[in-house]
Amino acid sequence: MNLPRIAIDAMGGDEGVRVMVEGASIARRKHDRFQFLLVGDQERIERALAEHPGMAAASEILHAPDIVGGEEKPTQALRRAKTTSMGLAINAVKTGAAGAAISGGNTGALMAMSKLALRTMPGIDRPALAALMPTLEDSDVIMLDLGANTDCDARNLVQFAIMGAAYSRILTGRDEPRVRLLNIGTEELKGTDQLQDAAAQLRAATGLAMSFDGYVEADKINRGEVDVVVTDGFSGNIALKAIEGTARFVTDLLRAAFTSSIRSKVGFLVSRPATELLKHHLDPNNHNGAVFLGLNGVIVKSHGSATAVGVANAVTVAARLLEEKLTERIIADTAALDLAGADK
Repeated sequence: MNLPRIAIDAMGGDEGVRVMVEGASIARRKHDRFQFLLVGDQERIERALAEHPGMAAASEILHAPDIVGGEEKPTQALRRAKTTSMGLAINAVKTGAAGAAISGGNTGALMAMSKLALRTMPGIDRPALAALMPTLEDSDVIMLDLGANTDCDARNLVQFAIMGAAYSRILTGRDEPRVRLLNIGTEELKGTDQLQDAAAQLRAATGLAMSFDGYVEADKINRGEVDVVVTDGFSGNIALKAIEGTARFVTDLLRAAFTSSIRSKVGFLVSRPATELLKHHLDPNNHNGAVFLGLNGVIVKSHGSATAVGVANAVTVAARLLEEKLTERIIADTAALDLAGADK
C-alpha cells in the first residue's frame, strides 16, 4: 500500500534539483511505496529525473516559476508563496495533494509559510522545530525548539514536551519517553521562572505518555540518558550549533593529528575502522530531517548542505511520521493534558 505523496521543494538546498531528486530516488529504492510531487522548474526536474528512471513512474512534477532565496526575509517570501517551489509544496499539503512536504531552503520562510498555510493544531499555541541528534546509545535524542520561537512561556514548553514525546514514541518505541527541560542545573530551584513553572506543570499532570523528571544540563544531551530535550528556540539553537561545532572541531583535530607525521599516518591506518565509525556517527546527513511539530500537516526541513543521502533520510523521516500518524498522536496527547487539568 502506497503512502500519501511527499511533496519535495526541488529547488531548495545548496545544490537544488540534482541532490533533491537523487535523494528521493535513494529513498524510493529502499521503500518502493514512496510517491512524490516534485515542485520546481519543470525542465530542470525532468533532466534530473532522466538520471533516475525508476523515479518517473512514482513522481509528478508541479512547475513553479520562482524560488525562495536563502537570505530572503520571511515577509518577502510570504508575498510570493503562490509562485515559489517552497510555497507550492506546502500548499500541496494544505489541499491534500500531498501528505508531507520537504524543503532544504530558507528555514524562516519555511516556518512562516507553513504556519500561515497549515495553522497550528488544536491545543498548540506555537509550532516548534525538532531535530534528531546522536547519542552514545542506540537511539537518537530529540531536541526542540531549535529556533522557531526565541521567547517561550511555561505553557509553550509544556506543549513542546508533549509534541516531542509523541515524536519520540514513534522513533524509539518507548511507551513513556524520558523528557527533560534544558537548564543550567538539575536542582529544582535552578533556572528561570518559566522553566520552574513548566516543570511544576509537567510533574503535576496525569495521563501523559512520558516520563518527566526535571532538568538536564547541556553536557548530558548526547549521553543517551534522555529521549527528549525541551527548551526555547533561542537556547536550543545555541546548544545545537555548539554541539555541531564541537563535532566538526573533533573531526578536524583528528584529521590534523593523523596527518602530522609518518607514525601518525600508520596509526590512522590501524585505527581506521574506529575513525570511520566516529565519522558516520557525527555525520549530520545521517540525522537529517528536522520537523515542524504542531502544525496541521507534516513539514520536514532538510539541511541546506545535505547530500543525497541526507535528503533520503529526510524523506524517510517524513514517510515514517505519516505512517505512524504523528499529527493525530499529538492532538490526542494534548487533549489528555487538558483533561488532566480539568480534573484538578
